[in-house]
Amino acid sequence: MMSIVPLHEADDRFRYGGKAAGLSKAVRAGLPVPAGFAVSCDTVRMIAAEQPQPDALRLLTTRLATLRKPLAVRSSAADEDGAAASYAGLFKTVLNIMEASRVATAIRDVFVSASSESIAAYGAAHRPSVRMAAVVQEMADADISGVLFTRHPVTGEDVRLIEAGWGLGESVVAGRIVPDRCVFPRGDPLAVQAEPGSKETEVRTVSSGGTAEEQVAEDRKKQFCLNADRLRSLDDLASRSERIFGPGGLDIEWAFAGGMLFLLQCRPITV
Repeated sequence: MMSIVPLHEADDRFRYGGKAAGLSKAVRAGLPVPAGFAVSCDTVRMIAAEQPQPDALRLLTTRLATLRKPLAVRSSAADEDGAAASYAGLFKTVLNIMEASRVATAIRDVFVSASSESIAAYGAAHRPSVRMAAVVQEMADADISGVLFTRHPVTGEDVRLIEAGWGLGESVVAGRIVPDRCVFPRGDPLAVQAEPGSKETEVRTVSSGGTAEEQVAEDRKKQFCLNADRLRSLDDLASRSERIFGPGGLDIEWAFAGGMLFLLQCRPITV
């Protein structure tokens, strides 16, 4: 069944995937999520087909008129971001899309990424069937971004653990840099234990579309990304997210863009 809905309506994990369902819950609770919509698994297949279905493309074009460019297209598999298997970093993400006409191609690329050998092997180990939906959102052009664990991901200790870098989150999530690392007690970000990272590179948007990895200026490599205000904002986001998703431990991808904090993804911690 063809379906493209605003994120707040995308709560059906089987139809719209785990990432969309998580973002849907966050949007409905008032968390700061970039505006966007979810493309169902069936509709992704229609758009990604060798001969795309015209009705699906027309519906996509209509929905795109509700968003401001540039855009980001992210995977949202039915089994993604679950407690048993997260698929973190395995599916393709397409960032900084400047033209609406390129979104269908980006959705196709995300769909094709589900058939890679590494994903097949990961899926076999966790026994899912990969049904690929997609999330299309307004692009958060991040100045600082990273990941936030609401509990220690290894020890389970009741602390916040944050890893941060300059630019878009791909540098941190993909392990391209040694990020800044912060650990502090829940609700007390001023008691932070901070380890500055080297942060040799950052991923930035390009004016013509897409992204590029750039060298970080020497004076910023050792400069700490997160000041006290940003740490307080992240601690508050962690607390709000726990009230919505539960206290079991969350892995949150976040970004500061234009002075605002955005939640890009929220899933249970998996080891």
